Amino acid sequence: MERFPWEIRDRRFSFTDGTMAYAGRHLHDPTDPAYRAGGLHTHSFMEVAVVTGGVGVHVSQAGSQPVHAGDVILLRPGVWHGYRDFSMLDIFNCCFSVGLLHRELAWTREDPLLGYLLWTAPYAFERRGMLTMHLNDAALAECVAHLDALAALRFRSVDTHRSDIVGRLSMFLGALAREVTGDGDSPGAAGERAGPAHPAVIHAMQLMEGRPEHRWTLGELASESHITPRYLVRIFKSATGVPPLAYLSQHRVEIAASLLLHTDQSVAQIATAVGWPDPNYFARRFRSHFGLSPSTYRSTFSQNAVRLGSGTVISGRSVPSPTAMPRSRR
Repeated sequence: MERFPWEIRDRRFSFTDGTMAYAGRHLHDPTDPAYRAGGLHTHSFMEVAVVTGGVGVHVSQAGSQPVHAGDVILLRPGVWHGYRDFSMLDIFNCCFSVGLLHRELAWTREDPLLGYLLWTAPYAFERRGMLTMHLNDAALAECVAHLDALAALRFRSVDTHRSDIVGRLSMFLGALAREVTGDGDSPGAAGERAGPAHPAVIHAMQLMEGRPEHRWTLGELASESHITPRYLVRIFKSATGVPPLAYLSQHRVEIAASLLLHTDQSVAQIATAVGWPDPNYFARRFRSHFGLSPSTYRSTFSQNAVRLGSGTVISGRSVPSPTAMPRSRR
């Protein structure tokens, strides 16, 4: 029986210690009661779901969207989603830890294509941490080849195959990035603009990520970056699609989502930990991003379960109707 790198603590799940990345196929079974209940779940790592066959409906805070072979869904940590009304829906999942993103893949922030795919596009156009795209047959085959190779590496030691894992994951992400920026061959590629980020933008991002609890001001960020506030806003928004403090808010709610799922801290404690000491203000910002209040998010998704036998991540809980969100651009 295949083992999957999930760890369950108090019915919450995350990567097991030492796990960097994972790739594996999941055939969604319409006879499974959990899937009939919605199959909604969330997680504290990055996920890319590549549909390789069948049909279904993807459900998230952005609404319901039909999916079929060639569709790809990239989700930042904390974003909840699931599938319904599917028939032989075959999904190749690729998941990797936030730690890997900030260490081995930190260089992607400065890469025009990968920086846009991983750091910018999921939040551009008010996407709320989720990006969708469609691949043509050739691009899909290339991505599946990289995922097959990455899947084979799960049986290898991370200590001796770290570079292989990072390299193959980078190749897969690079293939996706070419499609979302329009540099690939898919006729349906989004063709969104991507370019190298200004060093001051990268520095400001790292400052905010390093101290999310700090009460950053635009003036302080600009001073630390040795540029004027107006210029920082202009280049930051050009690179990421949002102003600096909006980026900080997005980073804070991702951290908050993980704390809600994986700790017993109160909502007030988590609010303070991410730099919003007023719980009411924190709740408004959290709901604005995820479509659910912090308490509802915790009560809904902290009950998730993992069926290791099939590698299926499921939840038996239903999610209240979310606040309306704009759909991701395709």
